[in-house]
Amino acid sequence: METHPTDSCVLNISDEDILKAMKDINGYLDITPRDFKEVYLSAYRHAVERLTHAVTAGDIMTRAVVYVEKDSPMEAVADKLSRHLVSGVPVVDSDKKVLGMISEKDFFAAMGGQKEGSFMGVIAQCIKNKGCIAVSMRGQTAQDMMTSPAITVGERTPVFEIAKIFTQKKINRIPVVGHGDKLTGIVTRSDIVRSSCALPV
Repeated sequence: METHPTDSCVLNISDEDILKAMKDINGYLDITPRDFKEVYLSAYRHAVERLTHAVTAGDIMTRAVVYVEKDSPMEAVADKLSRHLVSGVPVVDSDKKVLGMISEKDFFAAMGGQKEGSFMGVIAQCIKNKGCIAVSMRGQTAQDMMTSPAITVGERTPVFEIAKIFTQKKINRIPVVGHGDKLTGIVTRSDIVRSSCALPV
């Protein structure tokens, strides 16, 4: 299947490219290269908009979701994030209903990191205190530290809406839920980038 990039991935089309494309078309074209380019770009934008609205969360989501249960100890949560090389996971109950999200940001905040702070600031705080301030998380569970309620979408939610949510809420991933708010998948920013760079036309 032929694919084309979206506006974020598009190549710069030169007049020479347009002329070569026009020569590839059989018959006589009563149109200038500039007009042809404008028509092409306009049609391309319309196609991208149509396809972006057509692609849904269910089309691009990861179904094998890494998640933790609400009573998971924090050390187990940290270990899972590390082993799976992810920066955040959904928190679910025993029925896989999404209750919240837990991410590196939550760990950072629990260790004294502020919005204006940095990782090295937390390290400096550890050194000053002569100990690891992460120890205070012992005995806590995912439910104690998660961000709740979770922002979720359904499988039929268009990708363009998810992109808006990412921007407005300043998040990088969103759980996809089905009936009863049960976890069925997850969409990340990278999923959207990959989908937008491979839209079928």
